[in-house]
Amino acid sequence: MQGGTMITDSHCHLASARFSDEERGEIMCRAEAAGVHRMVTLSTCLEDVSKNLELADDPRVLATVGIHPCDVHNAPDDAVERLCDHVADPRVCAIGETGLDYFHPAPEGWDEETYRERQRDFLRRHFELAVSAGLNVVIHTRDKEGRASFEDAFAIYKRYSDRVRAVFHCFISESELAERVIAEGGLVSFGGVATFKNAALVKEVVKLVPAGSFMLETDSPYLAPEPMRGKRNEPAFALHVAEAVAALRGEAIGELAEHTEAVVKKFFRGWNEST
Repeated sequence: MQGGTMITDSHCHLASARFSDEERGEIMCRAEAAGVHRMVTLSTCLEDVSKNLELADDPRVLATVGIHPCDVHNAPDDAVERLCDHVADPRVCAIGETGLDYFHPAPEGWDEETYRERQRDFLRRHFELAVSAGLNVVIHTRDKEGRASFEDAFAIYKRYSDRVRAVFHCFISESELAERVIAEGGLVSFGGVATFKNAALVKEVVKLVPAGSFMLETDSPYLAPEPMRGKRNEPAFALHVAEAVAALRGEAIGELAEHTEAVVKKFFRGWNEST
Protein backbone atom coordinates (compact mmCIF):
# COMPACT_ATOMS: atom_id res chain seq x y z
CA MET A 1 0.00 0.00 0.00
CA GLN A 2 1.10 3.56 -0.66
CA GLY A 3 3.87 4.72 1.66
CA GLY A 4 3.79 1.53 3.71
CA THR A 5 0.32 2.38 5.05
CA MET A 6 -1.34 -0.54 6.81
CA ILE A 7 -5.03 -1.21 7.46
CA THR A 8 -7.08 -3.81 9.36
CA ASP A 9 -9.79 -6.05 7.97
CA SER A 10 -12.13 -5.65 10.94
CA HIS A 11 -14.53 -8.41 9.88
CA CYS A 12 -13.74 -11.63 8.02
CA HIS A 13 -14.50 -15.33 8.41
CA LEU A 14 -11.18 -17.12 8.07
CA ALA A 15 -12.66 -20.33 9.49
CA SER A 16 -15.17 -20.53 6.64
CA ALA A 17 -15.24 -23.82 4.76
CA ARG A 18 -14.74 -21.77 1.59
CA PHE A 19 -11.12 -21.36 2.72
CA SER A 20 -9.21 -24.62 2.86
CA ASP A 21 -6.77 -25.40 5.66
CA GLU A 22 -3.95 -25.56 3.12
CA GLU A 23 -4.48 -22.03 1.81
CA ARG A 24 -5.27 -20.02 4.93
CA GLY A 25 -1.62 -19.19 5.51
CA GLU A 26 -1.32 -17.97 1.91
CA ILE A 27 -4.46 -15.86 2.36
CA MET A 28 -2.95 -14.12 5.39
CA CYS A 29 0.30 -13.51 3.52
CA ARG A 30 -1.56 -12.05 0.53
CA ALA A 31 -3.40 -9.74 2.90
CA GLU A 32 -0.17 -8.50 4.48
CA ALA A 33 1.40 -8.00 1.05
CA ALA A 34 -1.61 -5.82 0.13
CA GLY A 35 -1.15 -3.67 3.23
CA VAL A 36 -3.78 -5.45 5.32
CA HIS A 37 -1.63 -6.26 8.32
CA ARG A 38 -4.32 -7.39 10.75
CA MET A 39 -7.52 -9.39 10.53
CA VAL A 40 -10.44 -9.99 12.91
CA THR A 41 -11.97 -13.42 12.28
CA LEU A 42 -15.56 -13.83 13.45
CA SER A 43 -17.08 -16.92 15.03
CA THR A 44 -20.68 -17.65 14.06
CA CYS A 45 -21.46 -20.83 16.02
CA LEU A 46 -20.05 -22.96 18.84
CA GLU A 47 -18.53 -25.36 16.33
CA ASP A 48 -16.22 -22.80 14.72
CA VAL A 49 -14.94 -21.13 17.89
CA SER A 50 -11.96 -23.48 18.23
CA LYS A 51 -10.91 -23.01 14.60
CA ASN A 52 -11.06 -19.22 14.91
CA LEU A 53 -9.04 -19.30 18.11
CA GLU A 54 -6.48 -21.54 16.45
CA LEU A 55 -6.19 -19.04 13.57
CA ALA A 56 -5.65 -16.29 16.13
CA ASP A 57 -2.43 -17.97 17.22
CA ASP A 58 -1.05 -15.98 14.29
CA PRO A 59 -0.08 -12.50 15.57
CA ARG A 60 -1.82 -10.90 12.58
CA VAL A 61 -5.19 -12.30 13.68
CA LEU A 62 -7.59 -11.87 16.58
CA ALA A 63 -10.90 -13.72 16.98
CA THR A 64 -14.38 -13.08 18.30
CA VAL A 65 -16.78 -15.53 19.92
CA GLY A 66 -20.50 -15.47 19.21
CA ILE A 67 -23.58 -17.09 17.70
CA HIS A 68 -24.80 -15.65 14.40
CA PRO A 69 -28.54 -14.93 14.34
CA CYS A 70 -28.99 -17.38 11.47
CA ASP A 71 -27.63 -20.15 13.71
CA VAL A 72 -29.71 -19.64 16.84
CA HIS A 73 -32.07 -22.47 15.91
CA ASN A 74 -29.13 -24.90 15.79
CA ALA A 75 -27.52 -23.64 18.97
CA PRO A 76 -28.30 -25.13 22.39
CA ASP A 77 -30.21 -22.94 24.82
CA ASP A 78 -27.04 -22.31 26.85
CA ALA A 79 -24.85 -21.52 23.83
CA VAL A 80 -24.05 -17.97 24.92
CA GLU A 81 -23.19 -19.14 28.42
CA ARG A 82 -20.77 -21.68 26.93
CA LEU A 83 -18.90 -18.79 25.32
CA CYS A 84 -17.98 -17.62 28.84
CA ASP A 85 -15.19 -20.21 28.82
CA HIS A 86 -13.38 -18.23 26.11
CA VAL A 87 -13.79 -14.55 26.96
CA ALA A 88 -10.61 -14.38 29.07
CA ASP A 89 -8.54 -15.86 26.22
CA PRO A 90 -6.14 -13.14 24.99
CA ARG A 91 -6.87 -14.20 21.41
CA VAL A 92 -10.50 -13.06 21.84
CA CYS A 93 -10.99 -9.39 20.99
CA ALA A 94 -14.80 -8.93 20.99
CA ILE A 95 -18.19 -10.67 21.21
CA GLY A 96 -19.90 -11.62 17.94
CA GLU A 97 -21.01 -12.12 15.32
CA THR A 98 -24.42 -11.67 16.87
CA GLY A 99 -27.45 -9.62 15.87
CA LEU A 100 -30.80 -10.00 14.12
CA ASP A 101 -31.51 -11.40 10.66
CA TYR A 102 -35.06 -10.88 9.39
CA PHE A 103 -34.01 -11.47 5.77
CA HIS A 104 -33.91 -15.26 5.84
CA PRO A 105 -37.20 -17.05 6.57
CA ALA A 106 -37.69 -19.05 9.72
CA PRO A 107 -36.25 -22.58 9.39
CA GLU A 108 -38.47 -25.62 9.18
CA GLY A 109 -40.33 -26.25 12.41
CA TRP A 110 -40.17 -22.61 13.54
CA ASP A 111 -42.71 -19.82 13.12
CA GLU A 112 -41.38 -16.39 12.23
CA GLU A 113 -42.05 -14.64 15.52
CA THR A 114 -40.64 -17.45 17.69
CA TYR A 115 -37.49 -17.52 15.57
CA ARG A 116 -37.05 -13.75 15.78
CA GLU A 117 -37.65 -13.73 19.53
CA ARG A 118 -34.93 -16.36 19.96
CA GLN A 119 -32.59 -14.10 17.99
CA ARG A 120 -33.47 -11.13 20.21
CA ASP A 121 -32.96 -13.23 23.35
CA PHE A 122 -29.54 -14.38 22.11
CA LEU A 123 -28.58 -10.80 21.28
CA ARG A 124 -29.51 -9.60 24.76
CA ARG A 125 -27.44 -12.42 26.28
CA HIS A 126 -24.47 -11.56 24.06
CA PHE A 127 -24.62 -8.04 25.46
CA GLU A 128 -24.78 -9.36 29.01
CA LEU A 129 -21.71 -11.48 28.29
CA ALA A 130 -19.92 -8.48 26.76
CA VAL A 131 -20.64 -6.35 29.83
CA SER A 132 -19.29 -9.00 32.19
CA ALA A 133 -16.21 -9.60 30.03
CA GLY A 134 -15.46 -5.96 29.27
CA LEU A 135 -15.61 -6.59 25.52
CA ASN A 136 -17.39 -4.80 22.68
CA VAL A 137 -19.99 -6.35 20.35
CA VAL A 138 -20.18 -6.96 16.59
CA ILE A 139 -23.76 -6.76 15.28
CA HIS A 140 -25.34 -8.10 12.08
CA THR A 141 -28.71 -6.78 10.92
CA ARG A 142 -30.50 -7.62 7.69
CA ASP A 143 -34.05 -7.16 6.41
CA LYS A 144 -35.83 -8.25 3.25
CA GLU A 145 -37.60 -4.89 3.35
CA GLY A 146 -37.89 -2.08 5.83
CA ARG A 147 -35.56 -1.80 8.81
CA ALA A 148 -37.15 -3.81 11.61
CA SER A 149 -34.00 -5.79 12.39
CA PHE A 150 -32.02 -2.59 12.79
CA GLU A 151 -34.67 -0.98 15.01
CA ASP A 152 -34.94 -4.05 17.24
CA ALA A 153 -31.15 -4.47 17.50
CA PHE A 154 -30.64 -0.78 18.17
CA ALA A 155 -33.27 -0.80 20.92
CA ILE A 156 -31.42 -3.66 22.62
CA TYR A 157 -28.07 -1.90 22.16
CA LYS A 158 -29.40 1.25 23.83
CA ARG A 159 -29.94 -0.72 27.05
CA TYR A 160 -26.22 -1.48 27.22
CA SER A 161 -24.55 1.42 25.39
CA ASP A 162 -23.43 3.06 28.62
CA ARG A 163 -21.27 0.00 29.32
CA VAL A 164 -20.16 -1.45 25.96
CA ARG A 165 -19.84 -0.29 22.36
CA ALA A 166 -21.27 -2.01 19.31
CA VAL A 167 -20.31 -1.91 15.67
CA PHE A 168 -23.08 -2.38 13.12
CA HIS A 169 -21.04 -4.22 10.53
CA CYS A 170 -21.45 -4.17 6.74
CA PHE A 171 -23.49 -1.00 7.06
CA ILE A 172 -25.68 -0.34 4.00
CA SER A 173 -28.61 1.67 5.41
CA GLU A 174 -29.56 5.34 5.47
CA SER A 175 -27.30 8.00 6.96
CA GLU A 176 -29.94 8.74 9.59
CA LEU A 177 -29.47 5.24 11.05
CA ALA A 178 -25.68 5.60 11.05
CA GLU A 179 -26.05 8.92 12.86
CA ARG A 180 -28.20 7.25 15.54
CA VAL A 181 -25.62 4.50 16.07
CA ILE A 182 -22.79 7.01 16.35
CA ALA A 183 -24.76 9.27 18.69
CA GLU A 184 -25.26 6.25 20.96
CA GLY A 185 -21.49 5.71 21.08
CA GLY A 186 -21.40 2.94 18.49
CA LEU A 187 -19.66 2.47 15.19
CA VAL A 188 -20.43 1.35 11.65
CA SER A 189 -18.16 -0.50 9.25
CA PHE A 190 -17.99 -0.48 5.48
CA GLY A 191 -17.16 -3.38 3.20
CA GLY A 192 -17.40 -4.37 -0.43
CA VAL A 193 -20.89 -2.94 -0.96
CA ALA A 194 -19.40 0.55 -0.66
CA THR A 195 -17.53 -0.11 -3.91
CA PHE A 196 -20.57 -1.27 -5.93
CA LYS A 197 -21.64 0.98 -8.78
CA ASN A 198 -25.31 0.94 -7.74
CA ALA A 199 -24.71 1.47 -4.00
CA ALA A 200 -25.63 5.17 -3.87
CA LEU A 201 -27.14 4.94 -0.38
CA VAL A 202 -24.08 3.57 1.38
CA LYS A 203 -21.73 5.79 -0.61
CA GLU A 204 -23.58 8.81 0.73
CA VAL A 205 -23.13 7.49 4.28
CA VAL A 206 -19.40 6.96 3.66
CA LYS A 207 -19.09 10.63 2.70
CA LEU A 208 -21.05 11.92 5.69
CA VAL A 209 -19.86 9.97 8.76
CA PRO A 210 -17.05 11.59 10.73
CA ALA A 211 -13.55 10.17 11.01
CA GLY A 212 -13.33 8.03 14.12
CA SER A 213 -16.84 6.59 13.73
CA PHE A 214 -16.19 3.69 11.35
CA MET A 215 -13.94 0.79 10.38
CA LEU A 216 -13.16 -1.10 7.17
CA GLU A 217 -13.96 -4.76 6.50
CA THR A 218 -14.35 -7.44 3.86
CA ASP A 219 -16.87 -9.87 5.43
CA SER A 220 -14.89 -12.40 3.39
CA PRO A 221 -15.48 -14.88 1.89
CA TYR A 222 -18.68 -12.94 1.01
CA LEU A 223 -19.38 -9.67 -0.82
CA ALA A 224 -16.15 -9.16 -2.74
CA PRO A 225 -15.58 -5.51 -3.70
CA GLU A 226 -15.10 -4.07 -7.14
CA PRO A 227 -13.04 -4.95 -9.17
CA MET A 228 -13.19 -8.47 -7.63
CA ARG A 229 -16.98 -8.66 -7.47
CA GLY A 230 -18.24 -12.17 -8.17
CA LYS A 231 -15.07 -13.81 -6.86
CA ARG A 232 -14.53 -15.33 -3.45
CA ASN A 233 -13.66 -12.47 -1.14
CA GLU A 234 -10.54 -12.47 1.06
CA PRO A 235 -8.87 -10.04 3.49
CA ALA A 236 -6.41 -8.71 0.89
CA PHE A 237 -9.38 -7.16 -0.91
CA ALA A 238 -9.83 -4.75 2.01
CA LEU A 239 -7.36 -2.63 0.07
CA HIS A 240 -10.02 -2.08 -2.62
CA VAL A 241 -12.54 -1.08 0.05
CA ALA A 242 -10.04 1.36 1.56
CA GLU A 243 -9.25 2.92 -1.81
CA ALA A 244 -12.94 3.38 -2.64
CA VAL A 245 -13.81 4.82 0.78
CA ALA A 246 -10.84 7.20 0.69
CA ALA A 247 -11.85 8.43 -2.78
CA LEU A 248 -15.45 8.99 -1.72
CA ARG A 249 -14.33 10.99 1.31
CA GLY A 250 -11.67 12.96 -0.54
CA GLU A 251 -8.98 11.63 1.79
CA ALA A 252 -5.50 10.31 1.13
CA ILE A 253 -5.28 6.58 1.80
CA GLY A 254 -2.79 7.25 4.59
CA GLU A 255 -5.20 9.65 6.30
CA LEU A 256 -8.00 7.09 6.11
CA ALA A 257 -5.73 4.38 7.47
CA GLU A 258 -4.65 6.56 10.38
CA HIS A 259 -8.12 7.22 11.74
CA THR A 260 -9.60 3.77 11.01
CA GLU A 261 -6.62 2.08 12.67
CA ALA A 262 -7.12 4.26 15.75
CA VAL A 263 -10.74 3.04 15.92
CA VAL A 264 -9.68 -0.61 15.55
CA LYS A 265 -7.17 -0.31 18.40
CA LYS A 266 -9.76 1.26 20.66
CA PHE A 267 -12.65 -1.08 19.83
CA PHE A 268 -10.96 -4.49 19.86
CA ARG A 269 -9.14 -5.86 22.88
CA GLY A 270 -5.62 -7.06 22.16
CA TRP A 271 -4.28 -4.38 19.85
CA ASN A 272 -2.96 -1.16 21.29
CA GLU A 273 -0.84 1.75 20.22
CA SER A 274 2.36 -0.29 20.40
CA THR A 275 1.20 -2.86 17.84
